[in-house]
Amino acid sequence: MQTILGSGGTIGTELAKALTAYTNEIRLVSRNPKKVNETDQLLAADLSDRKKVFEAVQGSSVVYVTVGFPYNLKIWQQNWPKFIKNVIDACIENNSKLVFFDNIYMYDPNYLNGMDEETPINPSSKKGKVRAEIAAMIMDKVIEGQLEALIARSADFYGPSIKNSSMLTETVFKPLSTGKKANWMASIDHKHSFTYTPDAGKATAILGNSDKAYNQVWHLPTAKNPYTGIEWITAIANEMGVKPRYQIASRLIVKILGFFAPVMREMPEMMYQYDRDYVFNSDKFDSQFNFKTTPYLEGIKEIIKSDY
Repeated sequence: MQTILGSGGTIGTELAKALTAYTNEIRLVSRNPKKVNETDQLLAADLSDRKKVFEAVQGSSVVYVTVGFPYNLKIWQQNWPKFIKNVIDACIENNSKLVFFDNIYMYDPNYLNGMDEETPINPSSKKGKVRAEIAAMIMDKVIEGQLEALIARSADFYGPSIKNSSMLTETVFKPLSTGKKANWMASIDHKHSFTYTPDAGKATAILGNSDKAYNQVWHLPTAKNPYTGIEWITAIANEMGVKPRYQIASRLIVKILGFFAPVMREMPEMMYQYDRDYVFNSDKFDSQFNFKTTPYLEGIKEIIKSDY
C-alpha cells in the first residue's frame, strides 16, 4: 500500500496518477478524498488528529506528504510541526518509508541563483523558518537511523488545473485571460524557475519507488534556462493571443491583491524571491533518472489548452 496524505491538491492528484506505474494499491487521504484512479482506496480523515494520522499510515509501505495547509503563517506555525511529528511517529511505528514534498523557503536568499540540494539553510522569512524546522525534524530521525525518508523539493510550480496555489496562475494566467494586466512582483528582469506539476508528480513517484533515493534531499526535475519575468508574461500572452500588458506589483499592490486572492495575502515577506535571479538546479535528479523535463513553452501551451 502506498498512501498519499493530502491527496486532494494539485501535487497529490498528479502523484496519484503517476503511482499507477508502480502499484494498484493506492490510498488517498484527505478530508473529502476523491478517486483519481479506479482502484484507489479512500480514507476521509482530519489530519490534524494524531489518531487519524496513525490510521491513515497503518499498513503503508510508502507514505507521501503532499498536504497543503492554508497559506497563513499562524496556521503553519501551529499545524506543521505537530503534523510532521505525528507522521514521523506513525511511519516509525508502521515501518513505513516517508516521502516529503517540500519547497525552497528554507534556503539562504543569497544563494537562489543556481540553488541545489547543498544550498545553505538560512531562511529570511517566518514561513521559511517553519519549513526549515520540519525538514530538520525528518532528517534528524533519518540520521538517528529511526526513519527511512527522503525530501523532494520543488521550485514554485505551475501546471494545468491549479486552483489557488500557484503564483504564476494568480499573477499572470488569470489576469491576462480576463483582459487585465499581469502583476509581476518586484522586478520583471530576473530569471524565475517554475516546476511543472505533472513532472513533479511523476518524479516524486519515481523517488518513492527507488531504494537508492532514500535518506537524502532531491530537487525535482525543472526545466533549465528559466524565463525572466517579462519573458514569462510575453510567452503566456502570446499563447493566449493577447497583448503582454503588465504592472510591477509593489508591496502595496500585493497587499491589495490579497483582498481578492488569499495566496497573495501572505506574499509580502516572500517578495525577496522576485528581486533576484531564482534559478532551480535539478542536475542531481537528471543525472540519476532517465526523465524528460517539460520545456516551459510546452507547459504554458498545456495550461492554456486545459484551463483557458
